[in-house]
Amino acid sequence: MSKRQIKFSLIYRDMWQSSGKYVPRVDQLVRIAPVIIDMGCFSRIETNGGAFEQVNLLYGENPNTAVREWVKPFNEAGIQTHMLERALNGIRMFPVPADVRKLMYKVKKAQGVDIARSFCGLNDHRNLELSIKGAKEAGMISQATLSITHSPVHTVEYYMGVVDKAVEYGTDEICLKDMAGGGRPFTLGKLVKAIKDKYPHIIVQYHGHSGPGFSVASTLEVAFAGADYVDVAMEPLSWGMVHPDVITIREMLDDAGFDVPKINMKAYMEARSLTQEFIDDFLGYFINTKNRFTSSLLVGSGLPGGMMGSMMADLQGVQDGINRFLRDNGKDELNQDQLLVKLFEEVEYVWPKMGYPPLVTPFSQYVKNVALLNVMQLTKGGERYSMVDENTWDMMLGKAGTLPGELDPILIEKAKGENRAFYTGYPQDNYPDVLDQYRKEMDENGWEYGQDDEELFELAMHDRQYRDYKSGVAKKRFNEELMNAKSEAIRGNGGGAAEDASKKKFSARCVEVKANNKGKIYYNFGFFEVPVREGDIVTKGQRLGYTEYMLVYYEIVSQVDGVVVEVSQNNGDHVDKDAVVMRIEPAN
Repeated sequence: MSKRQIKFSLIYRDMWQSSGKYVPRVDQLVRIAPVIIDMGCFSRIETNGGAFEQVNLLYGENPNTAVREWVKPFNEAGIQTHMLERALNGIRMFPVPADVRKLMYKVKKAQGVDIARSFCGLNDHRNLELSIKGAKEAGMISQATLSITHSPVHTVEYYMGVVDKAVEYGTDEICLKDMAGGGRPFTLGKLVKAIKDKYPHIIVQYHGHSGPGFSVASTLEVAFAGADYVDVAMEPLSWGMVHPDVITIREMLDDAGFDVPKINMKAYMEARSLTQEFIDDFLGYFINTKNRFTSSLLVGSGLPGGMMGSMMADLQGVQDGINRFLRDNGKDELNQDQLLVKLFEEVEYVWPKMGYPPLVTPFSQYVKNVALLNVMQLTKGGERYSMVDENTWDMMLGKAGTLPGELDPILIEKAKGENRAFYTGYPQDNYPDVLDQYRKEMDENGWEYGQDDEELFELAMHDRQYRDYKSGVAKKRFNEELMNAKSEAIRGNGGGAAEDASKKKFSARCVEVKANNKGKIYYNFGFFEVPVREGDIVTKGQRLGYTEYMLVYYEIVSQVDGVVVEVSQNNGDHVDKDAVVMRIEPAN
């Protein structure tokens, strides 16, 4: 009896998005693409979508160039590429007009993206209809996607209702997007089997995060149930709040009797090394170290692991305020762990009250925000739901789609008390077409629509970020953010001792500042000049110090904008000409 084949998809984009704030630049992606191909074990690569293209704009990169360059080597190697898009929300956090959504599929197909992985965070099939039909009309493979969560209403029968409509609309494939890794393995297996029994021609792909620890067991269950593809990650970003590593999944499925591809380990180690290089270069400054760990606390809350970084930042932001109130009222302060538990417990409480929206972007953020604000108010003796933002109200009122569960009567009464109307119509109807107004803006600015109207699409999808990209503001803002992050990291590590220089590692981009004469090195001249220290941000032309020889002082100036990552000599040390006295990580 021949073995049943299971193929792997590398979630290289989502690896980064689940780990931190940013993703590799296009020059880095182009470097690693051939190595990923050489690994020889991937039939598919997730290349773009979600927040990916907004990040390009934040860097000051053209996202269309980034997508074309990134997918090209995979296209040439015969490896399929797939994007992630949020149906009504497209590839942003809020609803997108229909004409922009339709243009998206035409643009992405022209750029070389093969598959549109389309999900509605509420699993409303009405939002998926345009995604499925738009992708197929553009010549893409449509992969309708189920947002997996665990609740009393999210049963196999519930999900099969969504599958039935997706198949009716013409989807080619079904993906189980287990975005928080909270889907229970046995139930996921039952769901895959139900899909395969009813629609044997439909390809099924499984995507599961590792956060709460179920993902390996879930992968095995869906494999036995008939899944065709499974999503995997690789070191140094696999596990934790990301996805299981391809090595472990490959060995598990091989042992279970499946036909799985072999891994070129030499290429794996090279890809691993390159990924670490990208982390060391700058991406690691925006990755929370706690994202390396799984957490069983996520089982109860159902929150996606990729939110942990932003959630911890939110907690840090409110902890001082809460503790100040507790202190002023003679109560014990809360440490971060105690506050985290309170937040998780509040998420568990409010999630059913808000109608069990699957905790995926952007609805996971909505539920978390309500819970966080509730914790703040309850701690101060206030009431729940005293602060609810407009986007969250839109979700609860039905403007984003039908909630899976019932809204709590307290929230219904609160909505009525604020004269808010519930919406039962087609969600897309709330957002009229806009492409003509963006064409007018581009014409007035003298901007090109781009190949296949791709620049028009970017402006219409991410108008604010695109304008900042075109003006140069985005790149300037990012460089400032990066310099500040590096500065904080250096100070946090207690930098400054020249005798520790041999233990430090520097990126290949580091600029060496050398003594321009032999003599003594000084970093200040008189009592009123503050010496430059490690972690300081410096600008091109700024004075960094002096060398003194026979009472003549030779000024040393910076040749670049950047962050001082090492002060190599102590104040007053004797140095030779061309001795390295500092190293600067350039801003650009």
